[in-house]
Amino acid sequence: MFTATAPGKVILFGEHAVVYGHPALAAPVVQLRARATVEETGRSDVALIAPDLNRSALLSKVHAHNPLAAVVRVVEQYCNCSLSDGYSLSVTSAIPIASGLGSGAAISVAVIRALAQYMGREDAISREEVSRLAYEVERLHHGTPSGVDNTVIAFERPVYFVRREPEPLIETFVTAQPLRLVIGDTGIRSATKDVVGDVRRQWSADAERFETIFDACGRIAVAGREALAAGDLPTVGALMNENHEWLARMTVSSDALDHLVAAARGAGALGAKLSGAGRGGNMIALVTAETEAVVAEQLLAAGAARIFTSDVG
Repeated sequence: MFTATAPGKVILFGEHAVVYGHPALAAPVVQLRARATVEETGRSDVALIAPDLNRSALLSKVHAHNPLAAVVRVVEQYCNCSLSDGYSLSVTSAIPIASGLGSGAAISVAVIRALAQYMGREDAISREEVSRLAYEVERLHHGTPSGVDNTVIAFERPVYFVRREPEPLIETFVTAQPLRLVIGDTGIRSATKDVVGDVRRQWSADAERFETIFDACGRIAVAGREALAAGDLPTVGALMNENHEWLARMTVSSDALDHLVAAARGAGALGAKLSGAGRGGNMIALVTAETEAVVAEQLLAAGAARIFTSDVG
């Protein structure tokens, strides 16, 4: 049996703008993980099993764009080998689906690493290669992903990310003191591909307006990195608030997200914003030891389907 895990992620600053070459800051959520298990069976096919969804299928019978099949095919191309028989692949995840926490990329990374173990190549495949392979799968599902999800999840550390050619800029960012985040889930699923595609259509129709928004989000990400390095948490919180307002102008917030963000701020959070594609999914609130419990309580009272906590740095 070969098992690997991968964390979820939050975007602190810069979602959507990062697709257009502006910086973003993202961090792993190590408390929420996806797990992939490969077990030898000796059978003539591959059983794909997703217990959380109560689903199972044979690799030979599913569409090529099936999420698990897509990862298997990408790994096959990478190693120039066949992975079409002899094992089962089971995936479970504590990361909510379609919630902005990187569930798809986490599953891809976990499966890639479990398959690498199965092939005896665990030590031969680097984090960079894992990230690149996960990005190929992300492209199948999201069309034009930024690359930030697969990067922060594969490297499992906070990253400052800028999408550029031929290779993205990836730097670990420093926090002078740990951040404590409360994550509030709206319980509303939102497909990243759909939201990203809609933002692109709006950008195509009104490029000047959206470039102004993207520029502002990029500036906030740079300022956020500086504030994190200085340990200036009040400024980090204020920048989170500002980032959320620009995302709302981008039309990727929602009544549910705005309601949770307002509840967190009213309960004493230093700052709060949506995280991820938006229009559902999750928001994040920057809290202190003194405000964490009351912020969490007020998010639940405001309708959060569930809450999580995460430390950065």
